[in-house]
Amino acid sequence: MSADYSDLTALSQLWPRVAQRYRDTLALHDPHSEPEVRLTYSELAAQIQQFAAGLQALGIEPGNKIALFADNSPRWFIADQGTMAAGAANAVRSGQAERQELLYIFRHSDSQALIAHDLETVNRLQPDLDDLPVRFIILLSDEEPPTEAVLPIFNFVQVMAKGRDATLQPVEQNKATLATLLYTSGTTGQPKGVMLTHGNLLHQVTGVVAVLTPTPGDRALSILPSWHAYERSAEYYLLSRGCTLVYTSIRHFKNDLRHHQPHYMVGVPRLWDSLYEGVQRTFREQPASRQRLVKFFFGISEQYVRARRVATNLDLDRPEPSAGDRFLARLKALLLLPLHGLGDRLVYRKVRAAAGGQLRCVISGGGSLARHLDLFYEIVNIPLLVGYGLTETAPITNARRLARNLRGASGPPLPDTEFRIVDPVTRQALPPRQQGLVLLRGPQVMAGYYKNPDATAKAIDADGWFDSGDLGMRSHGDQLVLTGRAKDTIVLASGENIEPQPIEDACVRSPYIDQIMLVGQDQKQLGALIVPNVDALRQWVTQQGLALKIPDLGAMERGDLDDPAIAKLLRSELVREIKDRPGYRPDDRIGLFYLLLEAFSIEAGTLTQTLKIRRPAITSRYQEIIDGLFGHS
Repeated sequence: MSADYSDLTALSQLWPRVAQRYRDTLALHDPHSEPEVRLTYSELAAQIQQFAAGLQALGIEPGNKIALFADNSPRWFIADQGTMAAGAANAVRSGQAERQELLYIFRHSDSQALIAHDLETVNRLQPDLDDLPVRFIILLSDEEPPTEAVLPIFNFVQVMAKGRDATLQPVEQNKATLATLLYTSGTTGQPKGVMLTHGNLLHQVTGVVAVLTPTPGDRALSILPSWHAYERSAEYYLLSRGCTLVYTSIRHFKNDLRHHQPHYMVGVPRLWDSLYEGVQRTFREQPASRQRLVKFFFGISEQYVRARRVATNLDLDRPEPSAGDRFLARLKALLLLPLHGLGDRLVYRKVRAAAGGQLRCVISGGGSLARHLDLFYEIVNIPLLVGYGLTETAPITNARRLARNLRGASGPPLPDTEFRIVDPVTRQALPPRQQGLVLLRGPQVMAGYYKNPDATAKAIDADGWFDSGDLGMRSHGDQLVLTGRAKDTIVLASGENIEPQPIEDACVRSPYIDQIMLVGQDQKQLGALIVPNVDALRQWVTQQGLALKIPDLGAMERGDLDDPAIAKLLRSELVREIKDRPGYRPDDRIGLFYLLLEAFSIEAGTLTQTLKIRRPAITSRYQEIIDGLFGHS
């Protein structure tokens, strides 16, 4: 029975189909819940229908909207798809999001009910909830609802009991029916509600097959927020193919990699960077002779994979090499292959084992992937693909393929998807390898911003082209290459435009730099806020015999970081990494920098839920430091 879903007109129609196809295969596994949760496809589909019937018994009708403020768990998925099966649309966000943001989403989305992670989430929103048009509240926990509550509150078990005693009434839905509202982060004003339809989401289910073709029973580790467009569509697709989704978290991630041995995983660049840094930390702890051996093998393997890229026309910086260049590159790769193979047996195999040893592919999205990370995973033979898209595109529009994995690119478009590179001012199409604004068109493009026709008209033109706000170019093989974000561009006093992301990606290759954000709008030169890697710094200070204390980041004293020896080290690292990156220009040089005593984080509001830096928030938080960096009072 082929896994063809092209005839479906609503996402909610998918789960009875997959239950019939994969029946007793394990669908969802949460090893860290108490008690542990394991649901087969038959059980998952039955619980989705039962939850949907419970919603209908509570009075939910087709076209209603329900706010879903909760975090990763099998019950999140049941509530998400149960809402759609009942004929409603949901407005989703993390239960840990800022209180006023959640209240705004509830009001703006015209939600009539609330599904909350637990009682604590509900209590955080009080007393405002009592003044909103909330018909009832559902807790995804088993907590006993308070008897003194003004609003009707039911826990998960109670809603499922209502569904067990009711019959799910069929609802009419088609590809144009609203499925969910996803709210943008709102860093430049109030969040906008992205309207994604059943057709938008179904396109991801049918389109991603061009990128990955997992087999039933393959394991996938889930770590990103389930409500986020990237993780959400990945879960829908992987479950449509009969995979087993294993829930993990930052706390359990590395142990779960080894224990559950996933075949697939989607993540963000910061995640792959943390794995890379863990490997580097392990290497730094080895004896000097071992470190030299590891460095030797990585040097040889870098030469090998770079030669192989040219030989197969998969070098982003040398497109369409001549036949002679390809022959020489093939010869070089052949000569280096034995040493690369030896490095694999002695070093890289252990890296793969630490990641479970079964990874067939990991996919990076939600931000730019630094070139050195792409190179590292290629060397250690962990297949890594990069995808691209936005919340407004459900989200995937482009993704690399294992057969033609052009490192540094974001891949060709998915089926039925187009992209254009145009001049940001004239909107005229630009030739290949020339940077411009990225426009996107396809079945995954949103229906618009909820109750915001002006913003919709600005984002989507009359011909259906969506303005991504990203800068990029078209490379060989019809591959999209991202070069920056239009609104992130730093314009120096000289008028030079600087795209910060590629420079930042180059800088974090240094073992002494953990996080970095460039600053310098309207200044004579670039500056940077840097979060140092204290483990690497501590080891360097010891090797140099310096009388400096390098404790954990939060306990560090200002004077230690301001030592001239550390400043000299960081400056040399910045100069080397920036000069070594492709496309280096003198204006890319970072003239000034400041070392921070705290990391960028979700808790501090300086990282998004997908671990991207929030530039406006960081600028606001450190404005006084930035002013002092450039000599302003």
